[in-house]
Amino acid sequence: MRVSRLPLSPLKPAAVTIGSFDGVHVGHQQIIQRLTRYAQANDLSSVVVTFEPQPREFLSPENAPARLSSLTDKALRLAELGVDHLVVLPFNRRLRSLSADDFVRSVLIDRLNTQWLQVGDDFRFGADRKGNVDFLRNYAFDVTDLPSQRVDGERVSSTLIRQAIAENDFNRAATLLGESFALSGRVVYGRQLGRTIGVPTANILLPHHRLPTDGVFAVSSAIDGKTIHGVANLGPKPTVGDHRLWLETHFFDYDGHLYGRSFASSCISGCGALKHLITLTR
Repeated sequence: MRVSRLPLSPLKPAAVTIGSFDGVHVGHQQIIQRLTRYAQANDLSSVVVTFEPQPREFLSPENAPARLSSLTDKALRLAELGVDHLVVLPFNRRLRSLSADDFVRSVLIDRLNTQWLQVGDDFRFGADRKGNVDFLRNYAFDVTDLPSQRVDGERVSSTLIRQAIAENDFNRAATLLGESFALSGRVVYGRQLGRTIGVPTANILLPHHRLPTDGVFAVSSAIDGKTIHGVANLGPKPTVGDHRLWLETHFFDYDGHLYGRSFASSCISGCGALKHLITLTR
């Protein structure tokens, strides 16, 4: 899958969908599957358009929702689903001020060569969110809207998943996501204090986005073709005065070298409120 930011050269004729796709949950997956099937059947490139930062992070950062997935994780999941091209639009003052008509003409038509556009039934865009599905049908490409997917009678949404995670209901979150909620990144060198007391940890420094939960969790990870289990602390490291966001994981019965490697830890269950994973005696 190709990943691009605007400006970019005009693409081959494309089937396009637009959204934040945070978590790439089962509702998003339904949209993507329909997109890729249509693109393949009509010799079009399948294109997903998303935003970085997410609109609410730019418009009201103090009230922005916690993220379910980083841009990297989102891109990896979309690639797994067969998307040809991910276009990342920088959400800034210029994009915010674009009228709905200017967005359609300058982005969808001139840059993306859109022939078919699929959006959710509640899709809004453009300055003051004046663009909608009926507005889009005024242009020379086909438009289809897809009703929201429901699970157990509830509309699937990133908000619903955040709520499940905040309540440590990881089974419910997994049902809505289509897979376990996971955090990923590259292991970096820490202070190696845990190793001195026989509890080595793999330390991943997380992006500065808000997270949907914190605390201590039972986790599992796929490493070297095997599933290994452990316990992880998600949050700052107040014991050593570090207030950045970390995923600090101790794996049971594993002594391999993880520094510099990337992996994902899937949350299985919550073990309580934020506490020190390691208590150090000085």
